Amino acid sequence: MIKGIPVSPGIISGNCVVLKKEKIAINYKKISKCQVRDEINVFSYNKKKSVDQIKSIKNFLKKKKVDKEKIEIFEGHIMLIEDEEFERDVISCIQDEYYRSSTAVAKVIDRQISILRNVKDEYLKNRIIDFKDIRERIVKNIMKIPIIDLSTISKKIILIAEDLSPSDIVQSKTEKIIGLIMDKGNLNSHVSIIAKSLDIPTIVGTKHATKLIETNDHIILDSINNRIYRNPSQEKIEEVNKIKINHAIWKKELKKLKHFPAITLDNHKFSLQSNIRDNTEINLIEKSGSEGIGLYRTEFLFMNRSNPPTEEEQFQTYKEVAEIMNPRPVIIRTIDIGGDKFVPYINIPKEENPFLGLRAIRIIKNKEDIMLTQLRAILRATHFGNLKIMFPMVISLEEILHLKSQLSFIKNQLSRKNYIFREDIEIGIMIETPSAAIISRELAKEVDFFSIGTNDLTQYTLAVDRGNQSISYLYDPISPSVLRLIKKVIENAHQEGKEVSMCGELASDEFATIILVGMELDKFSMNSVSIPKIKKQIRRLRFQEAKEITEKILRLPSSKEIRNEIERFHKENDIHF
Repeated sequence: MIKGIPVSPGIISGNCVVLKKEKIAINYKKISKCQVRDEINVFSYNKKKSVDQIKSIKNFLKKKKVDKEKIEIFEGHIMLIEDEEFERDVISCIQDEYYRSSTAVAKVIDRQISILRNVKDEYLKNRIIDFKDIRERIVKNIMKIPIIDLSTISKKIILIAEDLSPSDIVQSKTEKIIGLIMDKGNLNSHVSIIAKSLDIPTIVGTKHATKLIETNDHIILDSINNRIYRNPSQEKIEEVNKIKINHAIWKKELKKLKHFPAITLDNHKFSLQSNIRDNTEINLIEKSGSEGIGLYRTEFLFMNRSNPPTEEEQFQTYKEVAEIMNPRPVIIRTIDIGGDKFVPYINIPKEENPFLGLRAIRIIKNKEDIMLTQLRAILRATHFGNLKIMFPMVISLEEILHLKSQLSFIKNQLSRKNYIFREDIEIGIMIETPSAAIISRELAKEVDFFSIGTNDLTQYTLAVDRGNQSISYLYDPISPSVLRLIKKVIENAHQEGKEVSMCGELASDEFATIILVGMELDKFSMNSVSIPKIKKQIRRLRFQEAKEITEKILRLPSSKEIRNEIERFHKENDIHF
């Protein structure tokens, strides 16, 4: 039995194909000066050939009418190959260092990959697979090595590979791939995104699946419980089939909840909303029964580019989401970069503790034009829907007052230019630090709503880097200290008549739902696919009972005792996940 990282849920069984890519042997032997011109020509020819191949993939995808997000992956590949700096560096490597064209391409791209490996931003780290993909394509074209074509698959199989590029997946006969297993990869890699969009049960990050499994082995892939079985016994097959049937029933039940409210058995209603990173995810909102967008992460508009988006580009993006969602609310969080998010055109010096350094609104003090441009675009878009503004990483009253003055400045600016916008737009802040939580009563007087970011609040409260695997066991959002801070924030906001949402991972954790209901959290905001399961959990709870249990839980001194109490309640009430 093998485990990894489940990225697309489902249970499937069948024979497998283990894909082992041919290793590319790079020749580092130097060429003579008289060969330089020929090698540059070889590079230019195969660079164009690679771009033409990717354009063919794009056209193939458009004909299949796949999501815009997948097409954009390959537009990004073309941009990387046609980048003037990339071409200049490769030619320089041939001309000045006397390397073959294939070696020059490999060296230039490997240098870029090496830089990305040292970046903490997970989004940028995921670009490594794109660089590897174009490296492999160009080098194979130069060396006349056939590029693997998964479109030749003729029967339904579970595909197992060390790693796959986005082009490998989308060119394949995806209807023939019933399951996907990869040694490498993570939740946010492009292949994971594609697998989820194609609804292919997938487990990535297995590390050794390609070494432990052989082509034609019979495989059970259970990406619900993170289990991969090789040549299972009849007993195991029957056991997994029962799980498969139960999962199908569970999915059917959740689907029925789409048009029902998130209301407890004693009629206390909660609002369930979505976290999204761009407009391509709006279709997931419609499928989930979401009541709005509780967190629109605008930083992804600013990433993966050499210049910030213009005011007009941002305006069109915010206008589109406002119109589609209207009259449902859309909370737009202003740019939150730094920490684990990086953009090349904002020069953030290397810091010992980036999560405690220049990030979010702190960066904007040095790059005020970026914030003002974004605020103008958001305000202009308010005419087309129910938009709200949320500022991240606020730790003091002075920061809120400064941000509100900036917003007033922009409103006056737009009024003078005769733009139509909502003067009374609601503004809120993220509660992500113990500092903000402790003075939340004072902060609530100055804003219209709070949104609790439990990922950072847990990290800062417990002094645990959530990205550090060696201390990950200490990262616990159900610790007494974190829960008591959350309760304090909700109480303080309600005393000032303000609503509180939660947009961190805790909001989508079924195990914690009873506590958040008992704390009287107003809104839950999460990835859209989690909404049905949280709705189901809320609909089988009693609000008064949840309040009583939560009061007891908040007096407990340890995480272990808190978990035991929640488990006891679930067991007594026959609640299963």
